[in-house]
Amino acid sequence: MAVLRALGLYLPAPRQTAADIATASGIPEAVVRDKMGIVEKPVPGPDDHPNEMAMHAARVAFSRAGLSPESVDVVISITEEYQDYLLQSAGIAAAHALGCHRAWAYDLGQRCGAAVLALKQARDLLLADPEVQTVLILGGYRNGDLVDYQDHSTRFLFNLSAGGAAALVTRDGPGFELLGSAIEVDGSFAGDVLIPVGGTREPVTPENVHNVRFRVPDYEDLKRRLEARSMDHFERVIRQACARSGFALESVAHLALPHFKPAAHRAVLDRLGLTPERSLHLSHYGHMGQLDPLLSLQLASERRPFAEGESLVLAGAGIGYVWNAIGCRKTADLQTLDP
Repeated sequence: MAVLRALGLYLPAPRQTAADIATASGIPEAVVRDKMGIVEKPVPGPDDHPNEMAMHAARVAFSRAGLSPESVDVVISITEEYQDYLLQSAGIAAAHALGCHRAWAYDLGQRCGAAVLALKQARDLLLADPEVQTVLILGGYRNGDLVDYQDHSTRFLFNLSAGGAAALVTRDGPGFELLGSAIEVDGSFAGDVLIPVGGTREPVTPENVHNVRFRVPDYEDLKRRLEARSMDHFERVIRQACARSGFALESVAHLALPHFKPAAHRAVLDRLGLTPERSLHLSHYGHMGQLDPLLSLQLASERRPFAEGESLVLAGAGIGYVWNAIGCRKTADLQTLDP
């Protein structure tokens, strides 16, 4: 068995409001707040570096689980590529700094699908390797630094926020048993959202450094193709995760979704036949990248304790494009996810 034993979160103190984004972008505040679904979002302070935020969250998870860093066998880092240092081995650095001295570590990237993939890999590790007893997943995110609010072709990225999250996955104990998962990718979207400079094709120079920002070469074409395909992918991976977990979609007590505009959030729930009470819209948090499903689960656990046997699904989607989901079930009275 693989159990999500405890979560930890770190949210920077500064906030950017809908009014702030409206001022920066020229988009009316009401549109930012109501159509884009951003009331406010955490943004980094001067010391809120991605791997540092991930480690803050990990310490919270250790405290909630009553486990020590020495108990960890494997560290999976889902810190974004944009992080404290270029080409940093974030997982190895975090394992050392946290005191996970017995653990081996690696970095995992699947853009905003990385948390769901990491939970699947943690489960797979525990099922496949009897030497692995405890896995730490941790990640930090501040891709909001790379948003150009004057470039309205990237306005669907204006929700990018900042924070850290961590999850401890153990072989047994109270928590959420990790079950079946589903992953789909579509590489035809691979070049639709990118940072055009900073790689080997176009290294950074004094003349192009201003362009180290997200760009969308053809927004209307991307929008057309996403609208035609994305919802189908989302619905399919969620339904498959439920089926592979052995529970009915209708029984899902909470569906953890990433932040996107309210209309899209409602559309996913409508397709699945779930009421709004079975999910949360992250309007006060923005899009913390791959950390959104962990954030949603934490917030839902604070809203009401889940009963033993209740089923949940955590879903993600990432640029590139990937859609994924994993099912889980509450195993016993759980204190480690309480506020």
